[in-house]
Amino acid sequence: MSTPIDRSTTWPYDEGEPGTFTYSRFGSPTVAEAERRLGALDGGEALLFASGAAACTSVVLALLSPGQVVALAEGAYYGTGVMLGELGRWGVETREFDQTGAPPDGVDLVWLEAPSNPFLTMPDFEAAARNPARVVCDATAATPLHVRPLELGCDVVVHSATKYLTGHDDALLGSVTCGRPADAERLREFRSRTGPVPDADTAWLLLRGLTTLEVRVERQTATATVISERLRAHPAVRVVRYPGFGGLLSFDVADAEAARRVETSTTLIRNMTSLGGVTSRIEARARWEGKRVPPGLLRLSVGLEDADGLWSDLEHALTEA
Repeated sequence: MSTPIDRSTTWPYDEGEPGTFTYSRFGSPTVAEAERRLGALDGGEALLFASGAAACTSVVLALLSPGQVVALAEGAYYGTGVMLGELGRWGVETREFDQTGAPPDGVDLVWLEAPSNPFLTMPDFEAAARNPARVVCDATAATPLHVRPLELGCDVVVHSATKYLTGHDDALLGSVTCGRPADAERLREFRSRTGPVPDADTAWLLLRGLTTLEVRVERQTATATVISERLRAHPAVRVVRYPGFGGLLSFDVADAEAARRVETSTTLIRNMTSLGGVTSRIEARARWEGKRVPPGLLRLSVGLEDADGLWSDLEHALTEA
């Protein structure tokens, strides 16, 4: 059965006492059900936020204080670094480190990404867990089907649920799942006070996405595996990055001009940003990330189209490179 959408913003008291739900900034039935189901997948207590960026920002602001330090995985999603740079004005310091090894000493929060976007590296979870700081892992590209960070020693897992979890490019949503009840209570308190809450309709779209998550990601993984193998054999491709699961990969062609020719020559694969939806898309990441990435790097998010059709489209585009 489909979970009902309760769009109420307030609920009546019961004989003068607040019930489970009183005001939607604090919690609401449809949001709570989506949090319950996602928490079961992640293995902790989940809270939803208005976007992935809102979720990540809330983690930092709720759990850290001015003067504290975040160790950020090199090559992680560039927006995370941008967000942390913005919070530098509030006294939060950022130090980048190679997440395939141990995080630095003397930090207050370790931020991993599994896998990193767009370089697709995987963290050394054991090394991170030995650090006394809280460990946060962004598992957007993996989903709970492939990586469950709370079982690998992390304290908090974040998702841009806009991507694979909702899966249809029609919902802007973020999530935080906590292994410690105290962290979940603090995040809920912070969210209630500052207001980055999702609406009931968006939470319902997450519930819809979770029902098809396994079949979508299984199909995307199978297709991405085929595409990555064929890319490695193509003479126009210099580097292929794929962690062996999920629908996200990246590869390098000769230079920025070649990357532009590839991304504008596909027809079945759309030239647009984001990832994790049912529609395949490709883009040159240097337009957003500048010199942080190789000029010829292309990020490909595989959707649900036929694998041979996607390869034919991509192979034709690579002849233009």
